[in-house]
Amino acid sequence: MNLTISGHHLEVTPALRNYVTTKLDRITRHFEQVVDIKVLLTVEKQKEKERRQRAECKIHVKGNDIFAESAHHDLYAALDELVDKLDRQVWRHKTRVQDHHHESAKRVM
Repeated sequence: MNLTISGHHLEVTPALRNYVTTKLDRITRHFEQVVDIKVLLTVEKQKEKERRQRAECKIHVKGNDIFAESAHHDLYAALDELVDKLDRQVWRHKTRVQDHHHESAKRVM
């Protein structure tokens, strides 16, 4: 699994990188077929302080791409909300991919 964490208008500190990786471990624990994860953390130059910190993530799994974004006044809160959204989407993708059909019973003649 490739993990890319980049920042736009902010420096990605080791503490922030560690926080992102520990949060994304929850997703890889639920679904093992994750190929690539790209995380983009941005600070927008808005006048209001409400939704200034943004976190975006794109996950490439086998056969599909999953994207989610979140904005909050605190970057860590935005990351928590982002991981919750991604977790729901990955869980839904996993249930769709799983084969729910069972082998039919063989008839004895």
